[in-house]
Amino acid sequence: MLKYHKIILLALIIVSFYLPAPFLPLFDLDEGAFSEATREMLLNHNYITTYLNGELRFDKPILIYWLQALSVKHFGLNEFALRLPSILAATFWAIITYLFAKRYFNEKIAFLSTLFMVSSLQITIIAKAAIADSLLNFFLAATLFFLFEYTKTQDKKLLYLASVAAAFGVLTKGPIALFIPFMTLFFYCLSKKNLKFFLNTIFNPIALLLFFAIAAPWYILEYLDQGQKFIDGFFLKHNISRFRTPLEHHSGSFFYYIPVVLLGLMPFTSVFLKLLTQIKKLFKSDFFRYFFILFGFVFFFFSLSGTKLPHYVIYGYSGLFIMMAALFEKIKSSFWLLLPVLLFYFVLLSLPFLAPYIHTHDHFANILLSNASKEFGLFYKLYFLFAAFLTFWLIFNRQLDTIAKSIITAFVFIIGVNFIAAKAYANLAQMPIKEAALIAKKEDLNVVMYKVNTPSFIVYSQHLVKKAKPKAGDIVFTKVTALKKFAKYKILYKKYAYALIKVEK
Repeated sequence: MLKYHKIILLALIIVSFYLPAPFLPLFDLDEGAFSEATREMLLNHNYITTYLNGELRFDKPILIYWLQALSVKHFGLNEFALRLPSILAATFWAIITYLFAKRYFNEKIAFLSTLFMVSSLQITIIAKAAIADSLLNFFLAATLFFLFEYTKTQDKKLLYLASVAAAFGVLTKGPIALFIPFMTLFFYCLSKKNLKFFLNTIFNPIALLLFFAIAAPWYILEYLDQGQKFIDGFFLKHNISRFRTPLEHHSGSFFYYIPVVLLGLMPFTSVFLKLLTQIKKLFKSDFFRYFFILFGFVFFFFSLSGTKLPHYVIYGYSGLFIMMAALFEKIKSSFWLLLPVLLFYFVLLSLPFLAPYIHTHDHFANILLSNASKEFGLFYKLYFLFAAFLTFWLIFNRQLDTIAKSIITAFVFIIGVNFIAAKAYANLAQMPIKEAALIAKKEDLNVVMYKVNTPSFIVYSQHLVKKAKPKAGDIVFTKVTALKKFAKYKILYKKYAYALIKVEK
């Protein structure tokens, strides 16, 4: 089967990254916010400063918006065009992972590394999300790969390439794109008792010149355009404050990323767990030492951060997939290889049955849960029942080797996640927002958004919204839980947890 490994990887990338992108609505909050900022960029012809619903947006630097705007200009304002820059970045991320693993190991490990990456739960989600993280992860991986190779060869061209990649990363998401490679190299050199090499590397004048020539111009132009507001909004709020305090209610305990990693590396979590048992022995290898330091630093740094989001830990994954592939042959038992994903399928199977009986303190969440069975229907149940039985059969099949079982598992998993589970959730939580927005667009309605923050509504309606207390005669988009605030209203659209209404006297 490895004879056709490149065709298999190409098929996995297409199924995991490309095919689902046009069929899923934009997810709020992040996809909606990035996409609307891009729409307003094209509308205002302002390619330096981004706006969201007419207000300044300093969340991220400019590169992802430029790429999304370029895509929308060529392919129109739609989900695929908005997601295409992320998809292409993830594709290049997979390619450089394959090439780097092949260079330091062999074709088999390169194949497995890319298989684990493309099919993992977190990557298949983030790869086609219309946000900055897929692009950032490509530049992070490139920076870290070039830096490691530079430590082995001292070829200055590799350092310069790392500097260029880091610069584009800083244009994508800010200082974090420089901070992670910087700290990884520092701790790696410290462990090798060679801080002189570290200092010579980071103070190389040509590398610094390349970095600032690429990264600095937009930051300078943005400061000239917005002044102190840019410093306060971008650097102080969205970088320093994001570490010190939870932003936008994204908090969590120190142990937040343990379940995130265990779930995020599905369907091959067992390979990661096996890798953890070998850390002490593998740390003697420069390759494993470098990428263990990368993953460990990212994991602990963001565990200490006040703001926690699941995709932050992905910044440490690039070398992790290669290390997992290098240890794959040590897993002799198909039972232990496939048990985590089998349990995952049983959890997904149980959700439609348990959801109506789950009650929380959040009335809005309860409405979604009570309607879950309408979207997580028969086809959903049959697919994951099939996936569970197929996995059970693979565990006890003696004709197929573990690589063949892994390939089958990867395809079944990414199809289930992207075309079954994600589609059902999107229909429940996001499609009502899109449908209400398309009504507002068709009728050319001026809408007041009340008690809800869903920027995808603005994208689909292609009209800015007011955020104020509604008055008689207003067209209002809101949660159904907020309808009790209105004495009299006419329902223009209502589905599951959202409603578009006209407030009456």
